[in-house]
Amino acid sequence: MLQDDGSSSVTSSSPLQNFPMMSLSPNFGGSPYQWLKDLKSEDRGLYLIHLLLTCANHVAIGNLENANIALDQISHLASPNGDTVQRIASYFAESLADRILRSWNGIYKALNSTKLRVVSEDILVKKMFFEYFPFLKVASVIANQAIIEAMEGEKMVHIVDLNASEPLQWRALLQDLSARPEGPPHLRITGVHQQKQVLEQIAHVLTEEAEKLDIPFQFHQVVSKLENLDIEKLRVKTGEALAISSVMQLHTLLAHDDEPQKKSPLGFKHLNGLHLQRAILNQNTLGDLLEKDTTTNVFSPGNESASSSPLSSTASTKMDGFLHALWGLSPKVMVVTEQDSNHNGTTLMERLSESLYFYAALFDCLEFTLQRTSLERLKVEKMLFGEEIKNIVACEGGERKERHEKLDKWFQRFDGAGFANVPLSYYAMLQARRLLQSYSCEGYKIKEENGSVVICWHDRALFSVSAWRCRR
Repeated sequence: MLQDDGSSSVTSSSPLQNFPMMSLSPNFGGSPYQWLKDLKSEDRGLYLIHLLLTCANHVAIGNLENANIALDQISHLASPNGDTVQRIASYFAESLADRILRSWNGIYKALNSTKLRVVSEDILVKKMFFEYFPFLKVASVIANQAIIEAMEGEKMVHIVDLNASEPLQWRALLQDLSARPEGPPHLRITGVHQQKQVLEQIAHVLTEEAEKLDIPFQFHQVVSKLENLDIEKLRVKTGEALAISSVMQLHTLLAHDDEPQKKSPLGFKHLNGLHLQRAILNQNTLGDLLEKDTTTNVFSPGNESASSSPLSSTASTKMDGFLHALWGLSPKVMVVTEQDSNHNGTTLMERLSESLYFYAALFDCLEFTLQRTSLERLKVEKMLFGEEIKNIVACEGGERKERHEKLDKWFQRFDGAGFANVPLSYYAMLQARRLLQSYSCEGYKIKEENGSVVICWHDRALFSVSAWRCRR
């Protein structure tokens, strides 16, 4: 999966056998790192993962000299234009370097003071993600079906979209509602987004569609970040049947409970380097390495911090308060789409290991979707995935927003806030499977989990979709 020729086995004559002796030595008798250029593709990929884990360990314990040497070696092997492993290694290396720089506030601020974040580019790259991957399209189909079923017979329907960035989902819903045997309801959509121009574009598209279908329609704009949202501004009225949609947003609220605990990005306890190297050498494939790296004690999260810390549990004052406020609005259904991976660990090594799994699968999806020379592919990898990786790896405290968690954690949170799970219907699952089949790629799969849906790349879970109702 991760190599040019599809193979990543390590032969008996592999240079990997000598890693413990030479992996962090800057000169081996000839020109520095000359031997790196002679690595075969399968050995190169395995060694890149070895270097990333080694570098992360040195960053975590504050050994910056060895971290610098590892980053230098990575720069000779990784490339944002190479194969899957080379590309993903480029962004993880950049994130580790960014974490180091953050420990010197003055240098970090000076280097970033003139950087421009173009809003239109951010919007464009998210549209590319929607277009090139089936994940959000499948989530939209499932969400719309859950909403239609919950709103059967209702004459006044209000939908609150907590991340109103894409009109296609609601455009499709308008078309479905227009075909109802009892006729379409009066529909009001409240869109929440921090960019007014995004909301205006969505309002224009949906208003035109509603007029074409002759559906009574209103679009209400709320310009706000989710963490600053005033629930009163949603203007939920008595007599309306309410549905709430949240797409990859709720996890950002978990950052707020960590703000008082801000620490330097450096300063974790030591990772056993000998265990790490032995684990690398004992793996037959790169996939085996990633699978084994949490089961062979390559690192012990317990050595860095207690696994029962507030960040790794379901306790969250901000999240609990927000979910209870939504419960108070009495929605008939709330549909939630989230990344299905544990990127909210307390330690750097936990998060790096989990995110390597997750983003390797997403980069692999792009390998089957777009050419390596594609500018669109480069933008998605750098501006979307690369920025998410950087946030997971380089940031701490309230700055770390990408706190993705597994579906079972969301079950605990919603149950604690007074919600009951609504099992997704057979018809919703059928539509989702048909949509995936239209991509003509066997790698995309969905599976049912406790009445919810997990969307996968092969066997790697990537996104979850779940539906909820108020439990009275």
